[in-house]
Amino acid sequence: GLFDVPELSCPEGFQEAQDKALQESEQLVQKACSTPPGPEIVMIFDQLSDALCRVADLADFVKIAHPDSAFREAAEEACRNIGTMVEKLNTDVELCKSLRQLLADKVVMDSLDPETRRVAELFMFDFEISGIHLDEEKRKKAVNLNIRILDLCNEFLAGTHLPNKIDQHVLPEHIRYNFTTDGNHLQVSGLHADCPDDLVREAAYKIFLYPNAEQLSRLEELLASRNSLAQLVGYSTFAHRALQGTMAKNPETVTQFLEKLSDQLSQRTQKDFEMMAKMKMKLKPQNSKLMPWDHPYYSGVLRAERYNIDPGLYCPFFSLGACMEGLNSLFSRLLGISLYAEQTRRGEVWSEDVRKLAVVHENEGLLGYIYCDFFQRPNKPHQDCHFTVRGGRLREDGEYQLPVVVLMLSLPHSTRKAPTLLTPGMMENLFHEMGHAMHSMLGRTRYQHVTGTRCPTDFAEVPSILMEYFANDYRVVNQFARHYKTGQPLPKHMVSRLCESKKVCAAADMQLQIFYAVLDQIYHGKHPLKRSTTEILKETQEKFYGLPYVPNTAWQLRFSHLVGYGAKYYSYLMSRAVASMVWKQCFAQDPFDRAMGERYRREMLAHGGGKEPILMVQGMLQKSPSVEDFVDALVSDLDQDFETFIMDS
Repeated sequence: GLFDVPELSCPEGFQEAQDKALQESEQLVQKACSTPPGPEIVMIFDQLSDALCRVADLADFVKIAHPDSAFREAAEEACRNIGTMVEKLNTDVELCKSLRQLLADKVVMDSLDPETRRVAELFMFDFEISGIHLDEEKRKKAVNLNIRILDLCNEFLAGTHLPNKIDQHVLPEHIRYNFTTDGNHLQVSGLHADCPDDLVREAAYKIFLYPNAEQLSRLEELLASRNSLAQLVGYSTFAHRALQGTMAKNPETVTQFLEKLSDQLSQRTQKDFEMMAKMKMKLKPQNSKLMPWDHPYYSGVLRAERYNIDPGLYCPFFSLGACMEGLNSLFSRLLGISLYAEQTRRGEVWSEDVRKLAVVHENEGLLGYIYCDFFQRPNKPHQDCHFTVRGGRLREDGEYQLPVVVLMLSLPHSTRKAPTLLTPGMMENLFHEMGHAMHSMLGRTRYQHVTGTRCPTDFAEVPSILMEYFANDYRVVNQFARHYKTGQPLPKHMVSRLCESKKVCAAADMQLQIFYAVLDQIYHGKHPLKRSTTEILKETQEKFYGLPYVPNTAWQLRFSHLVGYGAKYYSYLMSRAVASMVWKQCFAQDPFDRAMGERYRREMLAHGGGKEPILMVQGMLQKSPSVEDFVDALVSDLDQDFETFIMDS
């Protein structure tokens, strides 16, 4: 069966697995309600969470990635049914009462270890978010709002990808071939950001971002419903609710972080925009004003002109085998961990090119499994991501339930003439996703509820972004980058140029991210909103981005991250700041320092989400970072490396 789960040898098995999980959860609910306050309550709650997550997490992956539609549909159905059960449990007054009695018993609470205490509080937080503390009428309202929000999220997400149509005669004939024809109409399904023709990019921008009335009302209802739910359960805004327990802790800190970062970047961003405008003038003298559709294109042109980074020059040095060897060697030296290929059994994988790796520690033995779904196939989603399929936890019999994860990439297949070759971007993504996988393997918590990457969003990206710093360090790359034909190592100056090329227009790129993050905070802040979502977009774009708003466009209707990262879009910037500080302070001097690797495991990876994120960061850096420290770390990453600058000059 899939992932070695016997029931999942056929799509119908999802029904069986789901029924088993629901049955087990009912027994555990009864057990929880009849157990006196003590640590056993937390254990039962975690078993309950595990019984449901073992099916839901697995189904979450299968519904996206399985090539067989029957499996995908069965998994989708299982997700829905488990989701309904979770909603029901989150409003189960008797179940909540057993946990509340524990939290109210000061003597018992004081006797619990910090991890058990935190997990008990996190379960309580789930109850409160569902309005358990409200009277029956308000509780019903909370449940209905939750269901409505879920539907709106799905509808809005689908709407962010829908193409816009336009009568083909509106566009000049010589650019029509760039778009899909549909009768007398042209379909525009993206921004065509890399197209060298300015007119194509302008047309795509204005047509793809033209406001759709239905999508606009979905967004307005989604934001209003999230706000109503947050206020119903006792928060002043949705952002206050979403940021509880995160590294930032509250929206005020996030706003302060984003505003300070924006101030620090403003001169650099201005310079970047001036350089792009000059380049545009050089190539298109008749129209040199820089517009939003120019930014991605001209920053790429500048990068290519200044550093001539042709991926084709790098690919031969980054065969998949060499990159995996590099990761293996790095993990071995830093953490005492090795990756071993394992034979899979019949029906265990969903595609014959999926590989299974056992993660083994030199003293502790087997830590878990990583399934590598690395290659392109028809209808496979094009996103690179990490999925938890089974969380680690200490089982009742004293054995440790091993974590199982999937890493999904979209790499090209090998050919007769060459192995799978990665571009520098693909290599960096592989390291990034492996950072998540190591977090899952080493976040060996007692409780499944906080295992591995089950931690606050603004901390979850730290281990993966930190791996990007390793992937961009010559000492690390030099260990594995060899030409697949000649065995020749990748020259140092090529790695340096690659790293420096990433700094070209990096301030403007970061400024764009700040604009998105501020917009997200305002949308999830105080309601009713002072203006329409489009007026807020225009105002925020002018203040936090700098390129003009284009009339009759509504970029926010394509902002798909509002669904999964509502009020948390800032997380990526804050995680990068922490990763940068950890790299500079702990690994920049020696990326293979075993003592630092052990400290990193002990202070940051080992706790999963079982410890407050800021305490983990303090343990690693041995100081408490301020908002200014976060900002400085991000800004100093943009400084040119003097040695490379001299070499290039």
